[in-house]
Amino acid sequence: MNRQPVLEGERLVLRPLRAEDWDALFAVAADPQIWAGHPMHDRWQEQVFRLFFDDALANRGALAVIEKTSGEIVGSSRFQGYDPADGGSVEIGWTFLARRLWGTGANAEMKRLMLTHALASVERVVFRVGEDNIISRSAMENIGARLTNAIDFTDTPRGPVRHVMYEIDRASFASGLLVNSPSR
Repeated sequence: MNRQPVLEGERLVLRPLRAEDWDALFAVAADPQIWAGHPMHDRWQEQVFRLFFDDALANRGALAVIEKTSGEIVGSSRFQGYDPADGGSVEIGWTFLARRLWGTGANAEMKRLMLTHALASVERVVFRVGEDNIISRSAMENIGARLTNAIDFTDTPRGPVRHVMYEIDRASFASGLLVNSPSR
């Protein structure tokens, strides 16, 4: 599976993240409100975001999200954890968008583009969401993701963070269960 495609929708273009995107992406990420409900709520700080950005580049699955009308970088997302076993799976996540796009359907458009791309190659897409991140959990439900029984713990500088897992499989996506409702 190509984890760094160029994907184009009505309002957004997703393309591989590059080192030279730092300034533009950090300008978006420097908004503390973006991270307020996130387990890494201090990611708006430059030194914390630098670790996130460097990890995104190193894992080679990160995409810059560009608004077509302005040409500006407005966020980022990733394809991560590709596993070819049992029909294949990949994680979509590590997503954030400029607050001005919250509630506009931009997240749904981005996820629809990424799901269409991923599910052409894998059977299942998973989403790892901080257990207490109510906004992201709601966004998962808005795009038709199903909450699973799986729990994941991720080590962070503050200790382990508990994540719940959502998924969308090829059959449910093909049957049109993905909704287009506005979400973050």
